[in-house]
Amino acid sequence: MVRLTGSVINPEKVVEHLKHEVKIKSVQQQILEQLVVIQASEARGIDVSSEEIQAEADQFRYQNRLENASQTYNWLDDQLITAEDWEQGIYARLLSQKLSQHLFDSQVAAHFLQNKVQYEQAILYRLVVPYRPLAQELFYQIEEEEISFFEAAHLYDVDENRRLTCGFEGKLSRWQVDADLSAKIFGAKPRDVVGVLQAQEGYELWMIEDFIAPELTPEIQQQILDSLFSEWLESELNYLIHCGQIEDDPHSVNL
Repeated sequence: MVRLTGSVINPEKVVEHLKHEVKIKSVQQQILEQLVVIQASEARGIDVSSEEIQAEADQFRYQNRLENASQTYNWLDDQLITAEDWEQGIYARLLSQKLSQHLFDSQVAAHFLQNKVQYEQAILYRLVVPYRPLAQELFYQIEEEEISFFEAAHLYDVDENRRLTCGFEGKLSRWQVDADLSAKIFGAKPRDVVGVLQAQEGYELWMIEDFIAPELTPEIQQQILDSLFSEWLESELNYLIHCGQIEDDPHSVNL
């Protein structure tokens, strides 16, 4: 509980605030998912040891420079939680990770091979300007080599960070962009400029620096694992709702 001058912020007010911010459903979803994880883990004999929790806590303290117990307790106070709350949160995260690995670790490689094309990546630069005529003019100038894509991005992009990096957007996989844009980007050649396309911020041009062949890196392995686990969680929740163990608009849950 937090006490401010003239008012008290108690759990009821927190719930009220979540409702006002239209966040109560997403929080409820997270709670239900955790209950499913607990049930499924118990059924499979999966648990998290105190040593694993301690190791995770130590790693967090190291990364956040909480070098002693006093600093750690000050951080906990600042977060309005107890050491027990923190440990329970670590337990819940580790339990989800262990269940995910138990269920889907052996399926990741096969999923990658079946969907390999979706993990092809492109190193991309992006330029966004507010008006179509300006975007069209820059497209022509770049094509005629009157200005480089990098110089155009540095001078005209609506986003300051992209101006500073001359339009560098990073590495994107096919699955990370919508189908139309994906077809244009991955149907082009290195150094091609794609555009003019309408975007939320205005009108955009893309330049393809290079393509990266699909490879099952640890990062992609984790992405696939997370995706498979998320799909499984959604399926489990839908099944429990269908069976009546969870109501569509629950105030209570019977798992």
